[in-house]
Amino acid sequence: MFVGSLALDLLLGDVRSLKQKRSAVRPLLAELRRAYAVAAAEAGHLDLHRRALVGVAVVAADAGHCEEVLDACERLVAERPELVLLSAHRRVLAQEDDVPYDG
Repeated sequence: MFVGSLALDLLLGDVRSLKQKRSAVRPLLAELRRAYAVAAAEAGHLDLHRRALVGVAVVAADAGHCEEVLDACERLVAERPELVLLSAHRRVLAQEDDVPYDG
């Protein structure tokens, strides 16, 4: 079993309140969950209006599948015109040894 995680640091477009931020982030999270059957949540920059840290997690039988799903999630976010992807950090862990996979 392999567990993959992806942290996406985002700059949001014309957002002036936390309510507008929620309106921008919620549909993105729903689309990630629906399209790729992943767990997705806003995990950081909670008090900043124009920044969001989105966390994505996937569990799979092989590391290659984890990488494919995380790649697809990153592409989906990067292609959104209303967002700027500032950085993406990923990690794939193997259940057997609890150390990062170096695919």
